[in-house]
Amino acid sequence: MTAPVSAWRSAKEALRRLLPNSRKPPQMVVWGFAGVTALGTLLLSLPISSANGQPTEVLTALFTATSAVCVTGHIVVDTGSHWSAFGEVVLLGLIQIGGFGIMTFASLIGMLVARTLGLRMQRTAQSETKSLEFGEVRRVVVRIILLALVIELVVTIALATRFIGLGYEWGRAIYLGVFHAISSFNNAGFALWSDNLMPFVTDAGVLVPIMTAVVLGGIGFPVLFQVGRWLRGRLGRWSLHVKITLLTYGSLLVAGSIAVTMLEWRNPATLGPLSVGDKLLAGLFHGITPRTAGFNALDVGEFNSATLLVNDILMFIGGGSAGTAGGIKVTTFALLAFVIIAEIRGEPTVHVMGRRLPSALQRQALTVALLGVGVVMAATAALLVLTPFTLDQVLFESVSAFGTVGLSTGITADLPPAGQLIIVLLMFIGRLGPITLASALALRERARRYELPEERPIVG
Repeated sequence: MTAPVSAWRSAKEALRRLLPNSRKPPQMVVWGFAGVTALGTLLLSLPISSANGQPTEVLTALFTATSAVCVTGHIVVDTGSHWSAFGEVVLLGLIQIGGFGIMTFASLIGMLVARTLGLRMQRTAQSETKSLEFGEVRRVVVRIILLALVIELVVTIALATRFIGLGYEWGRAIYLGVFHAISSFNNAGFALWSDNLMPFVTDAGVLVPIMTAVVLGGIGFPVLFQVGRWLRGRLGRWSLHVKITLLTYGSLLVAGSIAVTMLEWRNPATLGPLSVGDKLLAGLFHGITPRTAGFNALDVGEFNSATLLVNDILMFIGGGSAGTAGGIKVTTFALLAFVIIAEIRGEPTVHVMGRRLPSALQRQALTVALLGVGVVMAATAALLVLTPFTLDQVLFESVSAFGTVGLSTGITADLPPAGQLIIVLLMFIGRLGPITLASALALRERARRYELPEERPIVG
């Protein structure tokens, strides 16, 4: 009996290591996203999901499901013509789940069924919503759901009203409003026209509501909550996170819009033929969408190389933490800038707006940024080997996928299967974040029990 019992215990231990560790919330987030992606792949591959009633190839379904769950917007088939109404509803569901966060949905379900959240569920929700106290998780989750639905409803009304004014039937106009409101607030970038939003490049009634939803979704829920409380007179002072996010996000939005507008001002394939007012509108739109919505009102494939580089930078930085945007996040970018400034000044610690930044936070920001650079560079190198496209095109595609943006120069559908799988992996990693993914894959935490003697190598 000893040998069978020993073998059984060994098998249990091996299985335990393979299955997600429920005591590690980041790992549960990873498995939750993977599970929903798998379900979405299955649903999108069904004949009922395609417009022609034929099964969709598994790779195409996987690519689209990952893009929807990771709220990216990359596509290999035309959204409006390939998918049926059922397929489009599946896409909307995946986008909404991805935007809210798998674990936020799990927390809501737990509240509805059990009327209470267990400690394990609260830890899981805390990891996804970035709240600080276990007791706050229930309230935070409900507020996230309500806030998202209210914003999406308002944007839906604005878009539907405009589409009716453009001559669409009521039912179609409302459906278009719902689809693009959900897609824009969740920074997904999916559109039901084959050329995305290019038909509306001069239409402020369509672009402005979408831009507004993109900013509100991408700036982060903690910022929206605190700003809302401040507007109601219930908050006297903003937190450091809100200050840094608003300052950095706003600065990059203005700088990005100005850069794109100036660089494309005379480009005959983009802004050149438009009037001054329309140029400013389209330039503002394309200064916002790389942060990380992925809608395009201009032909991105016709952008100048300098404009593509500006977009690369904006896409890599992304939006605010705990929102629907991707990238390394504006707070990470800002913290690294503050560290550099302090180092140049020769200051031993980093102080920002009357507060000192802990060294652990600085290391975390550096790790996120460098892991992001490493992932993008590795994927870019692989795609250069696998495809005949230029560095500008391939780098743009990689950064867009990692930043969960969805913008493309038009090469996505022409990538070989191996290239599409690389983009799928980039979208998955980009949505979860390098730190979250690394934590989820770690089998156990390691604590250093001693320190070695200090020695300083030469830097620079």
